[in-house]
This record gives sequence, C-alpha cells and structure tokens, in this order.
Amino acid sequence: MNKFPWLTIIVVLPIFAGSFILFLPHKGNRVIRWYTLCICMLELLLTTYAFCYHFQLDDPLIQLVEDYKWIDFFDFRWKLGIDGLSIGPILLTGFITTLATLAAWPVTRDSRLFHFLMLAMYSGQIGSFSSRDLLLFFIMWELELIPVYLLLSMWGGKKRLYSATKFILYTAGGSIFLLMGVLGVGLYGSNEPTLNFETSVNQSYPVALEIIFYIGFFIAFAVKLPILPLHTWLPDTHGEAHYSTCMLLAGILLKMGAYGLVRINMELLPHAHAIFSPWLMIGGTIQIIYAALTSPGQRNLKKRIAYSSVSHMGFILIGIASLTDTGLNGAILQIISHGFIGAALFFLAGTSYDRIRLVYLDEMGGVAIPMPKIFTMFSSFSMASLALPGMSGFVAEVIVFLGIITSQKYLLMPKIAITFVMAIGMILTPIYLLSMSRQMFYGYKLFNTPNSSFFDSGPRELFVSISIFLPVIGIGMYPDFVLSLSVDKVEGILSNYFYR
Repeated sequence: MNKFPWLTIIVVLPIFAGSFILFLPHKGNRVIRWYTLCICMLELLLTTYAFCYHFQLDDPLIQLVEDYKWIDFFDFRWKLGIDGLSIGPILLTGFITTLATLAAWPVTRDSRLFHFLMLAMYSGQIGSFSSRDLLLFFIMWELELIPVYLLLSMWGGKKRLYSATKFILYTAGGSIFLLMGVLGVGLYGSNEPTLNFETSVNQSYPVALEIIFYIGFFIAFAVKLPILPLHTWLPDTHGEAHYSTCMLLAGILLKMGAYGLVRINMELLPHAHAIFSPWLMIGGTIQIIYAALTSPGQRNLKKRIAYSSVSHMGFILIGIASLTDTGLNGAILQIISHGFIGAALFFLAGTSYDRIRLVYLDEMGGVAIPMPKIFTMFSSFSMASLALPGMSGFVAEVIVFLGIITSQKYLLMPKIAITFVMAIGMILTPIYLLSMSRQMFYGYKLFNTPNSSFFDSGPRELFVSISIFLPVIGIGMYPDFVLSLSVDKVEGILSNYFYR
C-alpha cells in the first residue's frame, strides 16, 4: 500500500490553490487566467502520474486508499480510494476542466470569482468520484452545486436567474433523497452509524427496505443524469450558461449521475437493481426516442445540443440495466465518450456565438463560408455524436447493443423490441444533428448581410477542439484503452447478481 496521500492532494489542491486567486490583483485578468490554467495542468499531471505509477490495472479492488478519522463523534472518516470504475471519470474531469479554463479566456467580468468557482467545482467532482465514505460522497456531491449555481446566475444569458433557480431546485431536491438514502444505509442494523462503502457493500437488507433505499438514491441520480421526466432543468441551464460552464456540465456533471447509479444502486443494492432493471431498460429506450424527437423542435442551438445529451444518456441507462459485462462496459465507455463529444459541441456552439451573436438556428445560415475551421470542427463532432464508425460514440453504442442482445435476464421478444426501438433512436439522431448543421452553416443568410466580417477560429479554439478530437478518434479506433480500466471491476460488480 502506498503511504503517500496522492488522492488527498489531488482532491484538495484545486480549491486550496484556487482560494489564493482571491488575493491576486483585481485588474490582472491575464495573471488570473494563467494561474488557473497552471493549477489545472499541474492537477492533471499529478493525477496522470499517480495513476500511471501507483495503480495496478489487473487489481479489481480499491487502490490508493487513504483513511483518516475526521469527526470522532459519529465515526465520520476522510476515506478516499479509486478502482477501475472511478479512474476514467477522474481523468475525464481533469482533461475537460483544463480545457474549460482555456475556453473561459474571454470572461473578463469578475474573473477572479469565476476562476475560483471553476476550481472549487473541480475539487467537488474529483472528490465525489474518489470518496469511499457515503457521507463524504454526499458532501462532495453538494460542494459542487454552489459553484454551478453562481456560475449560472452571474455569467449566463438573459434568463440566467430563472435557469439557475430551476437548476438549484431540481438538484437540491434530488440531494434530499440522496441524504435520506445515505443516512438510511448508514444507520441500518447497528447503533453505530457505518458510512463505509466496504461494509455497506456486504450488508444485506430486507427486500422492501432495499427497494425504498433504491428509489431514494435513484431519484437523486435521475435528476443529475438526467432521466425523464426529471430532465427539464438541463436544456434551460445549457441554453443560458456560459459555454465554459456548459463544457463542465455536459462533460462531467451529468456523468456523476451515471457514476452514482453504478457505484451505489448497482453495487450496494443488487437485489433491488435486479427488480428495477427492466423498468430502467424501458425508461432508457423511451428517453432515447423522446429526446431525439424533441430536439428538432428547439430553435436555440445549445438547447438542441442539450436534448441530444439527454438522448445519449438513454444508452447509459440501458447499458446499466442490461446486467451484462458487455452492457455495463458499454455504458462506462459511453460516459467517457459523451464527456468529450458533449463538451466539444457546447464549446463550438459558444465560440460561434461569440462571433455571430446569434442563438436561434432559424436566424443563422451561411456561417460555413466566413468560418470554415469552425464548420469543419462542428461537423466532425456532429458525426462523432451521431455514432459514425471510427469514433468513440459508435463503439460505445454498439457495445451497449451487444450487451442487451447477450443478456440472460430478458426474454427474446422484449430484447428484439428494445433493440428495434433503440435502432429507431439511432436513425433519428443524424436527422436532428445534420439538420442543425444545415441550418447553421449552409445557405446565404449571414453572408449577404452588410459588414459581415467574422473571424474564423483562432489558435486557442483550434487547440481546444483538436485536444478533444484526438481522444474521440483514439477511443473509436482502440476502445480497449478505456475498457481495460473497468473490465475487472465490472466483473466484480456483476458477480453479485449471480452468486447471491
């Protein structure tokens, strides 16, 4: 066991170093930007180093464990550890946050607070992915809400207060259920509260109680993921937020919901999950179709991309509900893949807004002529999002498909029906994504307007886009790169479903 506290440093560094931003000179925007960017890069390098040299891939158990007593009164511990399930999302968080700070370059109003909030959010996200204590998980989950609320309400569009309030009401409402679930699991069966993940995994509950816990946790994660009908905060939030915040929301925040479903609902409550998985499967299929049909009706470009996110989350849900190694691995791959693609699409939507100052698709048109680089990048990521072979989205969705088809839990006819409906969803995806590209880039609308001198993307935008594009192609060509992280852990989680 490695005695150096790698994970504590990785979790605490962003918010600790970020608090020094508030002492930097008020006018020095450039200093603040570079300082934040350096912290993010240092954090990403530290994380990569710790995982490369101290993490054994073939060991499905928790590694790099740190366990310190924090509050003696009710045995609350600072307990961190990572396994194959959390290593992917943590690296994704580091990567996307670093690029989001680079995307936030144009923010000049109150930039000290803006960058501090981004770093605070960074700590909360990595903390939730690596905590091994239920109450610590809840605290990290909450730590992340306040920065998002402030980033939305201070640096958003015209309806920013409405969307920020809606966001906080939904997510705080979901957190109440999470807290009730955490306390229920912690206090069950003993006078001393046991909030430790390891003891909770081996605990068995009466079926009725397990179902109640399951529903509580499920509502909390369903708001975050989001799952129909708790998804309505997402399009509003994305439509109003600054695009660097959108990158963090689409790239990481939604993935916390999926991570929670696998980590708590699947690992801690396997009996209830086996009961509910057919319903999750139906919900996931409805979600794919519903969001794919709603998306073309959105005039706002960012809202349209947000509905495509909701549709892609349906695949994660189906993968989790398939109860097969293949399906769950596909869901984890989709978490990582959509993290890259969603962040890139919002970034490009935001940079094009910076140039043409138009939000609604029916007002755009002909953007491809003055801005060929943005057009190329946007088209490439649209292709990745509609699951073009050779890109990460395709591999993830195909593996989820195989997971359902090979599942032992479902009968043949339901499997055929669900696969058929999913296939319709995959046909609808290109329709709304390509119509979005057509409305935005083709035609002559903007090109005919007087003084239409738009800058194409500069080196900063190209760097961010290409940095995200490389992993999308890389995972598409060689998915084992991500799958090798989680394969053993997935087997360990699913062994509960057949041996209990």
